[in-house]
Amino acid sequence: MQGRIIKGISGFYYVHAGDGRVYECRAKGIFRKQGIKPLVGDLAEIAVLDGEARTGNVERILPRKNELVRPAVANIDMALVVFAAAKPAPNLNLLDRFLCMMEYRDIPAAICFNKCDLIGEEEQRKLPFLYRGTGYPVLFVSARTGEKLSALTKLLAGKTTSVAGPSGVGKSSLINRLQTNVHMATGGISEKIERGKHTTRHAELIPASAGGTEPTYIVDTPGFSSMDMPGLEKEMLRTCYPEFAPYEASCRFAGCVHINEPDCGVKEALHAGRISPERYGNYRLLFEELKNMRKY
Repeated sequence: MQGRIIKGISGFYYVHAGDGRVYECRAKGIFRKQGIKPLVGDLAEIAVLDGEARTGNVERILPRKNELVRPAVANIDMALVVFAAAKPAPNLNLLDRFLCMMEYRDIPAAICFNKCDLIGEEEQRKLPFLYRGTGYPVLFVSARTGEKLSALTKLLAGKTTSVAGPSGVGKSSLINRLQTNVHMATGGISEKIERGKHTTRHAELIPASAGGTEPTYIVDTPGFSSMDMPGLEKEMLRTCYPEFAPYEASCRFAGCVHINEPDCGVKEALHAGRISPERYGNYRLLFEELKNMRKY
């Protein structure tokens, strides 16, 4: 039987199988010998040991289309980065770090500002303007009031989306809203996988109600606070800023990193107001961070 791993904890993997049930499984020892660690989001083949108790073994991990190191998830269609629009004010540098990480992993991203009921219309116009030219959808929602959730539900439909953001932005409340009316035949499994906890300690894949014929999953992840892009060199950081691409042909030098070079098309676009100064400022900070990072 095939299914998707929705959570892994303490050596157990919980697989949402094709029959709509969740099976508590152990992974075969051969995975350790082969250096394979099952991840949340993996498509897997399982052998059912006890249908009534819903237990089994993970027999095979099917090929992954992508994977993230932190959080450790696989087969993601989109990453949704959630920040609060207020209380706390969004940390745009941290937001850009996450967007860079997704660009580096070649995973499409979208931006969601929760608690939109706490800010006015002017602020709701200002924040998306910072991301002009990036191609990232920018949504405003309120998990508390349910405001504007329909646009987010439409965006998520038919996808497996990793939802991440710092602690305290209402991410868990938002996910609880999105999984309303989802019923899984989990029996007593829900207690074992600690559903309903307010603090997310492990990545977890949750079936969501979004309409359409394709299944919709949300991957709830622990709050992140750092950039994890092993192997990224400072010269490649520019490729993680999609709004730079249209202007790089105007740079005098091939491989221009848009910092101190003369006749730089990206800096010209910045001065012309076509690139966000906030985004470019964060780019320079991250560039310096990579430049000064010790190599081991």
